[in-house]
Amino acid sequence: MNKILVTGGSGFIGTNLIEHYKSIGDKVFNIDVKQPRNIGHVDQWYKVDILDKDKLAIIVKEIEPNIVFHMAARTDLNGLNVDRYDVNTKGIENLISALNEINSLDFVVFASSMLVCRLGYKPSSEVDYCPNTPYGESKVIGEGLIRSSNTTFPWVIVRPTSIWGPWFGVPYRDFFDMIRKGFYVHPKGVRVRRSYGFIYNSIFQLSRIADRLNDSLVGKTIYLADYQPVELKSWSENIQKSLKVREVKEAPMLLFKVAAKLGDTLKIFGYKNPPMSSFRLNNMLTPMVHDTTPLEKYCGAAPYSINEGVIVTCEWLLTHKKIK
Repeated sequence: MNKILVTGGSGFIGTNLIEHYKSIGDKVFNIDVKQPRNIGHVDQWYKVDILDKDKLAIIVKEIEPNIVFHMAARTDLNGLNVDRYDVNTKGIENLISALNEINSLDFVVFASSMLVCRLGYKPSSEVDYCPNTPYGESKVIGEGLIRSSNTTFPWVIVRPTSIWGPWFGVPYRDFFDMIRKGFYVHPKGVRVRRSYGFIYNSIFQLSRIADRLNDSLVGKTIYLADYQPVELKSWSENIQKSLKVREVKEAPMLLFKVAAKLGDTLKIFGYKNPPMSSFRLNNMLTPMVHDTTPLEKYCGAAPYSINEGVIVTCEWLLTHKKIK
């Protein structure tokens, strides 16, 4: 029996990690400032802020995990500067300090982000960065801290791409909800391929990495995604058919540009998540395919196809309220 610690276990990926390890009988623990979004995980929860170095160290020593998934992070893009993301920087330092003080540890998986590079940028190496948001900058700093720290344990850094599925929130829950309500409209003629990941495939991949089948990934940085990219229009139609709602319509690009400008204006006046903005429009229009060859070679075939993932997610969507 493993003892698994998930920091940020009340978040999207963390919730699914907790459920996976509970289901196979391992002892699993969640460190998070927020209560679990899955009420069935309350018994695994320690209310701890990873910025509280002393309390974090006490709880980590009490748990004595042998596998750690570090998922705790501030992930929104609303912070005005990198200092607002100290959970992603100082939090890393505090966790490494706490983990270096225990002898039980076998392996640590650190979650970074694909946004250490702007969308569309193809990095030439693990340390070739090009962030264009304070959030992305904070994740660059976090990766640097992991690599430069004198750790006493083996680790790997994963960069989740656009992960979706049960227990998700902003932005992909919104995407599914817009299709369900018949509000989603796609830019006419736009067909863009992107590296997305169905959450149950991501959990399979993370658990395989944590099993440490061999040392080929130790000290490495890899992207976390399904092996086959999705095309956004086809994906939206797949969701529409699974939900049995009206067909996805297309509209001229000019309307999207106008809506993006309006959304940018709304954000200036404090509206955090307008339906469209220049950032979101650029996201829709920019190809984003990452090399998942090392992940596939290590983990093997993923258990769910995109179609199966859509069916599972739509069934979940219809029985769960939106997560705030």
